[in-house]
Amino acid sequence: MSTTTIRLPEDLKARIARAAKEAGTTSHNFILEAIAEKAELAEQRAGFHDEAERRYARIVETGETIDWDEYRAYMMGRVRGESVKRPVARKLAK
Repeated sequence: MSTTTIRLPEDLKARIARAAKEAGTTSHNFILEAIAEKAELAEQRAGFHDEAERRYARIVETGETIDWDEYRAYMMGRVRGESVKRPVARKLAK
């Protein structure tokens, strides 16, 4: 494991110490968990952006998409546990 030094303002260091104590852990572990959580969020965001780009490229390539109102009704039905027919992609209107 490597070592990294960070400089913390005194007020942030005190906030971390209080939060770590309340969480029943050390400041060191609290900071590690916070960094890991932030890295996970950044990776998720990048994944969402990649997926959005792939989906948009497919729309551009095929010219097909699903109407928002149809898709929303489909998803709301699924949430309610109803047996609903999946909407069909159609060419975009020009």
